Amino acid sequence: MIERLVERFGRTGFAALSSLIWALPMAAWAGSADLSPIDQTAYPWIALAIGLVMLAVWIVLLTRLRNVPVVPRQRRYDLHQMSQGEKRWTLAMIAFATGLIAWLNGAATVDWAPLTSSIAAGKVGPSILALALAVFLVAMVAGIGLSWRRSSAAFQERVSRA
Repeated sequence: MIERLVERFGRTGFAALSSLIWALPMAAWAGSADLSPIDQTAYPWIALAIGLVMLAVWIVLLTRLRNVPVVPRQRRYDLHQMSQGEKRWTLAMIAFATGLIAWLNGAATVDWAPLTSSIAAGKVGPSILALALAVFLVAMVAGIGLSWRRSSAAFQERVSRA
């Protein structure tokens, strides 16, 4: 199973994809730690323990990754094969995606009632904050789209040259 995934995505792609086994429980821990004091229903330490165990599993998995044979061919996320432009646009895409995830995490864990009531009362500061949050969201989504297109174009150029 691991050999097939490494063959399909390459070592770097497999490492990035498999990082979800610890990143998702850690994100659940962060979200439940935010909500736990409020509703007393979330159990953040369980999610943290799962995330830490899965982080150890992921590290062991990565140490074994070097021994998996890989047939040389062009792969999208192989750092050794990527051009400078492809690396740059992929990094930009990751940065924009991280910004979007941060925005979504904030949106999911914040009580919006004070902001909405302040906007309804006609206060300027909260309205500017809401506008800035909306602009940030649009910028992250647009940045993901633009950097994805540029990264894909750089990959296609690399494949056509090979």
